[in-house]
Amino acid sequence: MRFARLGPAGREIPVAIDTDGEVLDLRPITNDVSGSFLASDPVGRVQHARSAGDLRSMPDADSLRRGAPVARPGKVVCIGLNYRDHAAETGADIPTEPIVFMKDPMTVIGPDDEVLVPRGSTKTDWEIELAVVIGTTARYCESEDEAATHIAGYAIANDVSEREFQLERGGQWDKGKSCETFNPLGPWLVTPASLDDAGIDPTAIPLRLTVNSEVRQDGTTADMIFRPAEIVRYLSQFMVLYPGDVISTGTPAGVALAGNAPYLQPGDVVELTAEGLGSQRQTVGAA
Repeated sequence: MRFARLGPAGREIPVAIDTDGEVLDLRPITNDVSGSFLASDPVGRVQHARSAGDLRSMPDADSLRRGAPVARPGKVVCIGLNYRDHAAETGADIPTEPIVFMKDPMTVIGPDDEVLVPRGSTKTDWEIELAVVIGTTARYCESEDEAATHIAGYAIANDVSEREFQLERGGQWDKGKSCETFNPLGPWLVTPASLDDAGIDPTAIPLRLTVNSEVRQDGTTADMIFRPAEIVRYLSQFMVLYPGDVISTGTPAGVALAGNAPYLQPGDVVELTAEGLGSQRQTVGAA
């Protein structure tokens, strides 16, 4: 099962999408795809309500804006340099522990919403990432298996980054990561069971990003240094992860920072795809 939020920004309708592609309006059972909903057996609730005839289909779903698939997360936690090829292209050593930084949750936007180059920016960059969405509270997980039970699902994230702000202006990375619109997310939250039913392993998902139809990133989560469940386990030793929190797990090679492509400019079009997780398309504007 996939979860999504459709409609104008701030007035999104929570929906579920079944294996046949039918879109179900979830408003009879929840007012949003929120942390509290994700913590309350969402798949079971949808199945029960559907069997009872409480959910109606939305035939006009394709005409609606696609919002981020989870309502405003409490926090967005990011992992840096988590792909061997990305670490190599930037000249960085392979991390021995995950590199952790935070991103302002207000950066989260829909997968097709406009991305804004900040004022004064000359180095706005892209990063396709596998995002993990937390479903139940995770504290001090003792194993990857335990950590995996706290994952509600997966989505595509574009960890948009301003490299001068991030790396050349002193301090921590956060200010190069937290500019407005810097986290397109979605279009769907795909449950682990749905990926498994489709024969898709979250540790071996192809990731692809283009800018103006030119391929910039063509990688796979198999190149991760730290796997998604290990990241959840690790983070739970340092912070409590709550339902609805989002973790961006790093990006493969091919970013502009590596010097192989120009940085983003207003008018550029960025497109992202990940097997089983759908696609994004953003036009770049100016703040």
